[in-house]
Order: sequence, then C-alpha cells, then structure tokens
Amino acid sequence: MIEKFKADLSEAMRKKDATATATLRMLISQVQYARIEARRELTQDDYLVVLQRAVKTRREAIEQYDKGGRKDLADKERAEIAVVERYLPAALTAEETVRAVEALLGELGITEKKDLGRAMKEFMARHRGRVDGKTVNALIASRLK
Repeated sequence: MIEKFKADLSEAMRKKDATATATLRMLISQVQYARIEARRELTQDDYLVVLQRAVKTRREAIEQYDKGGRKDLADKERAEIAVVERYLPAALTAEETVRAVEALLGELGITEKKDLGRAMKEFMARHRGRVDGKTVNALIASRLK
C-alpha cells in the first residue's frame, strides 16, 4: 500500500494538488512510523488502523475548529479526510449499519447493556474501517435494555 501512496503522491505533485500532496506525505510518514514501531512489515489491517486514526484526528480537529469559528481550517481538514478516505474500504450506509447491528445482536443473543462492549468488539472486528465507532456505539446502546 505504501507504494500506492508514493505513486499517488507523485501524481498529486504533477497535478499541483497541494492538499493531496500534503496529506499523502503525512500518510507515508505515519505508515513508516507505524512500521518502525511494530518492528515488522505492516499488514492490511495495520494500514487500516493508520488510515482510521488519520480520519479520526481530523474529525476531532474539525469539531474544535467549528467551535472556534475557524471555518477555513475546518474545510482544510475536510479536504484531507476526502483524500484519506480514497484508501479506506467503502463505508456502510446508515441502513446497512442498522441491519448489520440488528443481525449481530440477534446472532449473539445480546439484549443487555452490560454486553455493549462485547457487541462493539465483534461488530468492529467484522466491519473495521467501514463504520464510525461512535455511531455504532450509540446505535447498539439504543437497542439494548
């Protein structure tokens, strides 16, 4: 995947796409750092974790920028998210997420709030990179007693 990032970086530089160039440089750096930290070559799941972390930090930054009235910086972060999301698997729609949650809860027989953690762990393992954890957590919690 790092080769894909580097090829896309070259293309972004050729097109003079500053946002994509900066974002891809950051992704390459984070991937290389993760590889050094892991002391091994990264798996596809490791790449997903790096990409998800990149999106999550940008969403948090957007929230802060919106609170602070910095629409320009929030828009920059949104553009960077769009670049990162090119490399993530297609996200589940809201309807698909609801169906998947209901199927999982039925399959595992979970009805109590005390089992929320177990349901979240299983759901995220099955749909890693395709859903937002906060959204799923709220959805599962609303379905439990």
